[in-house]
Amino acid sequence: MRMTGNTIFITGGGSGIGRGLAEAFHRLGNKVIISGRRKERLQETLDANPGMAAIELDITNSESIQTAAATLLAEHPALNVLINNAGIMLLDEAEGPVDDALALSTVTTNLLGPIRMTSALVEHLKARPDAMIANVSSVLGFVPMAVSAVYSATKAALHSYTLSLRYLLSPHGIRLVEIAPPWVRTELLNSSEEERAIPLDQFIAEAMKQLESGADEVLVAPAEAMRANPGPNEHTWVKQFNDMIAAGPALG
Repeated sequence: MRMTGNTIFITGGGSGIGRGLAEAFHRLGNKVIISGRRKERLQETLDANPGMAAIELDITNSESIQTAAATLLAEHPALNVLINNAGIMLLDEAEGPVDDALALSTVTTNLLGPIRMTSALVEHLKARPDAMIANVSSVLGFVPMAVSAVYSATKAALHSYTLSLRYLLSPHGIRLVEIAPPWVRTELLNSSEEERAIPLDQFIAEAMKQLESGADEVLVAPAEAMRANPGPNEHTWVKQFNDMIAAGPALG
């Protein structure tokens, strides 16, 4: 990936991995535009990073996505990189009846959001040099966390969607990158102080190195091993991983 001179739009850029990527790219001299539902978080990020921009976006609302895309292209016609990062993660207790509102919100945010956002910008990106779409999935798309089964399923689906887009958009010169984070210290499941997760700055530093290398999949340790797990015997690791989660401090 070209690491400077880009115009980059990042959904969910006001906190966590989204903000970390936004700030890292901003420091390299890229024009970075962030979006999110929490205006105060967006403003905090802008205040800490003069020159960064933000637009309002509700990633769960198709009309909001279309409006945001129109504003984005009108104000930043040089846009050449889309990073679909916005997501939510909730405990869903799938061993019993799953709350329908929780399931709908998770699927709408984590899967339909990137699909709709990409659809709104893809024709523009086809005409831009050095165009790239990066989808932030999760290692839980490969080794699911059972207590967050719906979230894990959306990330598995996002992986599949990314593979399809990589094939379809390659003739148009658009690179498709999947960023599959391991457990990172962010607000997801109140993991900011989680000792079993890696520090956010460590993840961002390594992810940026891998993006610069041109990797199609950004896999920061221990993500590589978890990415390699799917196969005939994959449930062995799924059991071991979830036994470890169950034996540790309560989540959420």
